[in-house]
Amino acid sequence: MIIDLPATTTSQVNSKLVQLREQGGANTIGRVLTLVIVTDDSERTEDVIDAANHASREHPCRVIVVARGAKKASARLDAQIRVGGDAGASEVVVLRLYGPLANEGASVVVPLLLPDAPVVAWWPFEAPPVPAQDPIGQLATRRITDAATARNPNRALEARAKSYTHGDTDLAWTRLTLWRAVLASALDLPPYERVTGATVSGEADSPSADLLAAWLAARLRLPVRRVKARSGPGIVKVELERRSGAVELSRPDGAIGELNQPGQPARRVALQRRQVRDCLAEELRRLDPDEIYESALKALGKVDRGGRTTAKKPPARKKVPATPRAKAKAEAGS
Repeated sequence: MIIDLPATTTSQVNSKLVQLREQGGANTIGRVLTLVIVTDDSERTEDVIDAANHASREHPCRVIVVARGAKKASARLDAQIRVGGDAGASEVVVLRLYGPLANEGASVVVPLLLPDAPVVAWWPFEAPPVPAQDPIGQLATRRITDAATARNPNRALEARAKSYTHGDTDLAWTRLTLWRAVLASALDLPPYERVTGATVSGEADSPSADLLAAWLAARLRLPVRRVKARSGPGIVKVELERRSGAVELSRPDGAIGELNQPGQPARRVALQRRQVRDCLAEELRRLDPDEIYESALKALGKVDRGGRTTAKKPPARKKVPATPRAKAKAEAGS
């Protein structure tokens, strides 16, 4: 059921929610959190709501969509309430803000938050420079961004590293779960040899490939090469060098991966590219800080891009002119 409330107020929206609860039963008792989605008022909003509805089947919640419209329009709040089959296992409140209200998302959201329930904020597209300092981000215990949907994914990932605060996460990191699981299980098998080098191949603007390289650099404690793949979407190949031979995990078609290890037959593994709804559902399973993601962000400086790393090099030592005695000693071979 979809109920439209044009030119309304948050008080009227709240009253309508109470009325629906009295008519249909106390459906908010099973809600485990409030998911606040911040986006623009466009056709993409429906895709975002569909992803949230799918995730709500695993995590029943109240979904509040803050869709910011034209800022030059007159101040107006158009609301829409979705319950039942149109809202999955949640209740969806879509708030379309126009004019000066477009910058007042937090003020509009506060009256609609579930009492005594954690708040998760999600920016499916462009995110604020520092999510933890955003007015809506300050309300949330967990803040989800997606560097892959930014105008410049690589710069967006660098911004995440600079502004990281406990509770931040990114769907570019969540897309790595299957890759990290397969690589970790491969290294748990004999021979238990030290990895001496690692290379990650993928699209040039893939933040997930950058994060995978940084994760390997943090876990293996060595610089990792990050190269551009000639073909294939997202992450294409990971190669871990060991004394007995390389461990290779490749996914050229974006669906099926192949794991090759010395002395073992090639194995096919499921490495399909994950949908946003699956990544969102995974992120909603935990509300505590992700220390592994934090360590991967800190290790981005150890990623070698074609012989260049983002880490600062130590200043070169100044050459001191050799004395005549030192020259004679060097010529003598001592």
